Parts: sequence; structure tokens; C-alpha cells
Amino acid sequence: MTIDPADFVAVIDNPFMPLKPGTKVSFDGAERIEITISTETKTILGVPATVVRDQVFLNGELEEDTLDWFAQDREGNVWYFGEETAEYRQGKVVSTKGSWEGGVDGALPGIIMLADPQVGDVYRQEFYKGEAEDIGEVTGVGGSITVPLGTFTDILVTEEWTPLEPDVRERKTYVPGIGVVETRPVKGGGVTQIVDFKPGG
Repeated sequence: MTIDPADFVAVIDNPFMPLKPGTKVSFDGAERIEITISTETKTILGVPATVVRDQVFLNGELEEDTLDWFAQDREGNVWYFGEETAEYRQGKVVSTKGSWEGGVDGALPGIIMLADPQVGDVYRQEFYKGEAEDIGEVTGVGGSITVPLGTFTDILVTEEWTPLEPDVRERKTYVPGIGVVETRPVKGGGVTQIVDFKPGG
């Protein structure tokens, strides 16, 4: 895989994954998630990637704090360039497993959102051997969903899994102009839904 910085653009405006700096998104349910799209970028493989902070809380305590790095190519595909993640227990970092950066130690960026998703499309979202090997598949286009934030139409549904955990599959529902609004394990586990969306200025 060759990444050419000239193939990438400065903004991320894919309808199903718009990452406008200043946007804040909250999810609740099985866990509380707070996402902030920062104004900062991190240059990876020559590409300025947007920095997104993703914090997970359980019973009010910070459980995970991650910086994700994304960039969009000229065709509108959103690429995932890596993450710096830390798991917390009682306020202390207990693990950084799963952290990776494109171009470092054989890790490769992947596509996290397609420019024109169609049912049956399968795409590699990330690759860092033995650590981060997520794969996505488009399973539904169109229809509607109701979540605490409201009812939305023209949805996109994907399923994600990793060969590292073959028994775990997660279904995500996206809506235009916002992005993901629901995360639901295909088998067992709890559902997490969007409860607040404040777009960046």
C-alpha cells in the first residue's frame, strides 16, 4: 500500500462520517462515550490527520481515553491512520494495547467509511498485526432508526469484526450529517445510542 499525501483533502465531509472540528457527540447506554473532534491535526505518512478524542466512562469513571486519527481522500473515503489509546482503572493507566500508527512497525491505515457504501462492500479498517485488524462490511442502506436524539432516515448499517476476536461482531448505524448513532453487539452485550450532538462552529 502506498499513501500519497496529494490524494487527500483538508476537510472530512463524508455524509456518514463528517468530522467538523469543534463538534461534540455523546452516547449513553451500555457505557457513556464522549467524542470531541479537535482542531488539531497529526501528520502521518505525510498526511495531516484530524485528531478525534474518544473517552469511555463506566459508572462515572474514565475507562478508556483514545486519540484517533482520520483523513479523507479526494474520492470521499475516510481513512483511519491510527490511535493512541489508554485503558484506565481507578484513575491509572493499566494498558495501551491496541495503539498503532500508520507507517510504524508495519502498521497500515485502512478505510473507516466508504465514499459510496453499497450492501456487500467489505473493507479493511486498520491493520497492525496481532493488535488492530478490524474489518467492516456494509449490511444495509436506507431505512430509518429511532434513538434518544430523534428519528432518522436514509441510514447506513455496517458490521465490524476482527480475526483477533472471531466471536465478536458489532453493528453500527450511521445517519447523514451526524455519523454513527447506534452501536449494537450482534450477539449479547449492551446497546449504546447517541444522546447529544453539538456541531462545530
